Amino acid sequence: MTLRLAAINAGVAVWHSRAGARRVRRRLSSSGARLSRRPSGGATLTRFDPYDAGVRADPHPAYRAMLAGPNLHYNRRRALWYVVRYDDVRAAARAHESLSSAESVAPYRAHIPMMLTSDRPEHTRLRRLVTREFTREAVERQRPAVEQLAGEAVGEMLAGGESDGVALLASPLPVMVIARLLGVPESDFPAFREWSDKLVKGFAMRQGAAAIRDSADILGSAIRLYAYLQGQFERLRRSPGDDVLSGLVASSDEGELTPDELFWFALMLLVAGNETTTNLLGTMMLAFAERPDQYARVREDPELVPSAVEEALRHGSPIQGLYRTAAKDHPVGDATIPTGGRVLLLFGAANRDPRHYADPDRFDVTRNPTDHLGFGSGIHFCLGAHLARIEGAVVLRELVDRVERIEPAGDPVWNDNPSVRGLSRLPVRLVPA
Repeated sequence: MTLRLAAINAGVAVWHSRAGARRVRRRLSSSGARLSRRPSGGATLTRFDPYDAGVRADPHPAYRAMLAGPNLHYNRRRALWYVVRYDDVRAAARAHESLSSAESVAPYRAHIPMMLTSDRPEHTRLRRLVTREFTREAVERQRPAVEQLAGEAVGEMLAGGESDGVALLASPLPVMVIARLLGVPESDFPAFREWSDKLVKGFAMRQGAAAIRDSADILGSAIRLYAYLQGQFERLRRSPGDDVLSGLVASSDEGELTPDELFWFALMLLVAGNETTTNLLGTMMLAFAERPDQYARVREDPELVPSAVEEALRHGSPIQGLYRTAAKDHPVGDATIPTGGRVLLLFGAANRDPRHYADPDRFDVTRNPTDHLGFGSGIHFCLGAHLARIEGAVVLRELVDRVERIEPAGDPVWNDNPSVRGLSRLPVRLVPA
């Protein structure tokens, strides 16, 4: 893949404007794709829009309204179906024959040779090449490094009085973990974080000047990351290590991965491996700052740490929703998503479904909801789930051992990304134990 093509694919930005959306629809129509503008029987029209400013600020009131309604919802303006109930979202995430990921899981339609955006049998081939690096046993080897990083971050927050939990802990820790897993030198960690932040903007769909800025950031970061990774690949060919990236380079040299797939694998691991865990750590700290009684429960009984992490994943849902395209008609209750329809699986809504979880808006560290959809379901179940759980548990254990209370020190600031929702700032004060 040329640098130009890598950048263009990574920064697909045509969906970032209404005019661009119309151009995409015209191209799809001319190619014979079926664009659905009317709901099928059983679906209900909705004005819910994940890109509405109020929804981005707090989607849960809208989720509650949709959960109280029919199984399937349709936004005519977006030409988009929403699946919200737990059972329906779980079934849709596993309906690999009818709901395809191959046109991307982000708002825009694009074909990218990445495991996350592939269907069987390509997905099976790609996942097999990297799964061995993310088994429970393999990931456990990262625990000492995570413990060291968590200890340093909590110590810095304790020493500084009021601090930003995102800037000092939730943001830097995951990128350092995944960068080490990829064999990236520590001196390059800050650049990796910056590139990752900007590439994740591709999951948003802003308008006007903001869209132009986002597109420039995405393209620039893709170019820099592509150039950097090509250098890394060459370095690892000369001197391979025991990291994930060395294994992928060897697979490429043996013909199991194309050069394109090698690049996108590395990009996927970088972005997916740190942004979602950053959101988990940030929203978990916020939950405990807002619910000191729950934090006290975990301090009294540290055996609740794993359960509390699962509840944080359910309650905060670092990935609020991902997109699919209907490869054939897909039933949802009494309604049907027609072939060609664009679908948003709302994991964030499903994780608050009162049919599945009692009092779902309550954060309860004793709930232990191990069946939550915070990591998705089916063949696209999060490859890094074990690693994210380790990072969450290690950070929480470090906090309960050394911190008596997590106190709010200002208003939290949420990012404006409706798909990968998390905090961009969390002012807190850690009270030493």
